Amino acid sequence: MLTTIEIPEEVAQFELPDAVQDRLQHLLDKQDAGGQLTTAEREEAAGLIDLAEFLALLKSAKSA
Repeated sequence: MLTTIEIPEEVAQFELPDAVQDRLQHLLDKQDAGGQLTTAEREEAAGLIDLAEFLALLKSAKSA
């Protein structure tokens, strides 16, 4: 049995704040430049990527 979940418009429009997006970009740029991320930085980057992907899924589900 399929269940439909309604996603409120406000949730589907949520985006990462600029400072958070900047932090993620900084970590990814550091890694791309060959810099070593600390364990904490790797975990932070992974969490932010997961959050960004989740928000993208919400947006795509709302537009579908």
